Amino acid sequence: MPKRISFQLYSARKTQPWTAVIEHLAKCGYKEVEGFGANYEDVAATRALLDQHGLTMPTGHFSIDILEKEPKKALKIAAALGIHTIYCPFIMPDQRPKSGTGWKAFGKRLGAVGKAMREEGYGFGWHNHDFEFKKLSDGSLPIDRIFEGGPMLDWEIDLAWVAHAKHNPVKWIKTYGERITAVHIKDNAPKGKNLDQHGQADVGKGTLKWPEIFKAVRENTRCTSYVVEHDDPKDFKSFAKNTFNYLSKL
Repeated sequence: MPKRISFQLYSARKTQPWTAVIEHLAKCGYKEVEGFGANYEDVAATRALLDQHGLTMPTGHFSIDILEKEPKKALKIAAALGIHTIYCPFIMPDQRPKSGTGWKAFGKRLGAVGKAMREEGYGFGWHNHDFEFKKLSDGSLPIDRIFEGGPMLDWEIDLAWVAHAKHNPVKWIKTYGERITAVHIKDNAPKGKNLDQHGQADVGKGTLKWPEIFKAVRENTRCTSYVVEHDDPKDFKSFAKNTFNYLSKL
């Protein structure tokens, strides 16, 4: 098990208030959290809550819109919360390129954001879903084209989304290991199960082979953040606790 396990707060967006969420995570044993948009609405309150329970926020998700249009605002938020690595997490379906050339241009666009972030002392990378692993008409994959266009981009690999796209996460860890600075620890339920939870499961109760994956991460990457996530848990509290307990035994 990594020494410090983080928790993506997006997983608890439907469980409020944040005071109860953070208190529960601290009781489970988490030492870090990863932020997203809702946590940046009242930065001072978020920081005070983390400090109260002894948690830090070393990583955060920021939309490409704020990173491109309001970079000073994003950097001010990051500085106030102690974030040192920023990840761009998503692009809306209607904004996604249709060709390899388009995805390479998108990677270049991300690369320009990354350059600006690095000049201010922050790490910067892309966080994947499954659409980056679906073949384009030219036979290439968006993930390869993104990294071709952004040669300095880091990667926060979401392992479950890679597996959901019917790819072996270990293969991709080995292929782009030098880019990987964070991993999303998420599990896919067996086919047909947990459909009311986006087909996801408590980590260790699904289909991903975690001992093999963590071995590959340790041997091939620069990963410093291990971030637990579930896109729509039925019970946030049990998911957080069960997952932490499972990881503690690895």
